Amino acid sequence: MKSLKTLERLQQLHQRILQENTGTPKELASFMNISERSLYRLIEKLKDLNASICYNRVRNTYYYDKDFELKVSISVTALSQGEIIEVFGGSYFIKKNTLLQGYGSEHVYIS
Repeated sequence: MKSLKTLERLQQLHQRILQENTGTPKELASFMNISERSLYRLIEKLKDLNASICYNRVRNTYYYDKDFELKVSISVTALSQGEIIEVFGGSYFIKKNTLLQGYGSEHVYIS
């Protein structure tokens, strides 16, 4: 579940940067209930995703130098007996396993 928390924090940080209303790193970390070190790690993760993040010392805010969009999508679906439980964070985690599929089955199983 730590990964889910990280994704939530990345989304929250992204929204603040988009609004150009972050405040100082210390203020932003306090607002997000994380340490400054954790904030800097999140900023690095966004930069790893090719976000061009800058800081304006006059306005005391982070901002994107170039257009950047972050979409975090998490889906959890619980299905009834005879079906599967599908938990994925995007199509990257879905692998079709044809050995589990019966003839004429429309279900995609994950392995």
